[in-house]
Amino acid sequence: MKDYTFSDGRPQVHSFFDTATNTVSHIVVDPETKKCAVIDSVMDFEPNAAKISFESADRLIELIKKEGYEVEWVMETHAHADHLSAAPYIQQQLGGKVAIGEHISTVQEVFGKVFNFGTEFERDASQFDRLFKDGDTFKIGNIEARVIHTPGHTPADVTYVIGDSAFVGDTLFMPDYGTARCDFPGGSAETLYDSTQKIFALPDETRLFMCHDYLPEGRTEYIWETTVADQRGKNIHVGYDAETNKEKFVEMRNERDSKLGMPRLIIPSIQVNINKGKLPEAEENGTQYLKVPINKF
Repeated sequence: MKDYTFSDGRPQVHSFFDTATNTVSHIVVDPETKKCAVIDSVMDFEPNAAKISFESADRLIELIKKEGYEVEWVMETHAHADHLSAAPYIQQQLGGKVAIGEHISTVQEVFGKVFNFGTEFERDASQFDRLFKDGDTFKIGNIEARVIHTPGHTPADVTYVIGDSAFVGDTLFMPDYGTARCDFPGGSAETLYDSTQKIFALPDETRLFMCHDYLPEGRTEYIWETTVADQRGKNIHVGYDAETNKEKFVEMRNERDSKLGMPRLIIPSIQVNINKGKLPEAEENGTQYLKVPINKF
């Protein structure tokens, strides 16, 4: 865990790294009111035994209780394909509204068919408490926040700009690792490039918090915080030092993605995350089951 504290009413950020999924979850706090948001939480899932647990989420909950924070929001930057969300668990323990970008309904429509979910699965995103549109504003305590729709990795990705900080989900990684893949259904390298430019339009000093770090060769420490200026200048895929343009980026990204395997937890993650992180209802024998579609990924 690392903490980043800003003066003048800016947010305090507690960041937790989950080594099993290389995911970073963030608690974003207004120090004045102690109200907070949880962004991109993780439910632990052991695929070999299909066992779930909540050690990762409990670390966040423990700190929130210890510091006396009040959860207003439990937010997702998108429907993750690499980990299962702990949003319902955190909401049950601490309250708050579960929020995501409005285009999650597009992802629900696509993957509802992949997993052959019946008509009982609503594809209008009604499972979530708040659907954010591009340009929406909201508050965490007294701190102003706004939403930027940043699709490309998936159609539903959003970036949360909270005070002087932005939480970019899977749109960008650290400058020495580049950008996210775009080969999931509804993904687009062209669109992702445009989304990076929206982030680059923020003030240079804006702090950017990543959702993942994969420790590229030559680096020995996981990190997940940078700035707009650093990304704009040094990102190996879209920064100025990369000497790239949109056409070159799209060619590179598509070529790179064609060689990538599917994320280890994509099958359980997607079917749970498009349903607000809820596991399927138990069947008549009291057991919950996840589906495994054959030859669909």
